[in-house]
Amino acid sequence: MSGVEERLAGLGLALPPVVPPVAAYVPAVTSGDYVFTSGQVPLVDGELPVAGKVGAEVTPEQAKDMARICALNALAAVKSVVGDLDRVARVVKVLGFVASAPGFTGQPQVINGASELLGEVFGERGRHARSAVGVAVLPLDAPVEVEVQVELIAG
Repeated sequence: MSGVEERLAGLGLALPPVVPPVAAYVPAVTSGDYVFTSGQVPLVDGELPVAGKVGAEVTPEQAKDMARICALNALAAVKSVVGDLDRVARVVKVLGFVASAPGFTGQPQVINGASELLGEVFGERGRHARSAVGVAVLPLDAPVEVEVQVELIAG
């Protein structure tokens, strides 16, 4: 088990299987020393724990937990193409989408779920640039979707 996976285990978490694509794409690709994940929704064992708009059917607290699951799914996608998460030099960028009810403006706090998990797992290497965007609807009626870009250790 890698050091990153040991830290996950210390948080009571394990990498899930890679979420299979629901359309014509792959979960992650490498380009040079970078890995780009596709948008990850918070599927757990093939199911969404909650669905709907944040600020209506889904509370901001639930959505923050869902963003954490998205980040975990993104790490599984990264591992699927690099083999070992200890090859991650740093998390470069996180892009988070929040399916938002009218008037909901707490997107940054929701996406903190993903950002905080990456910080807990990677420490200083987990600090990243980020965007948190409110949208009308996401695939499968997911409340949150997150994509992650990481840089790999050269070599």
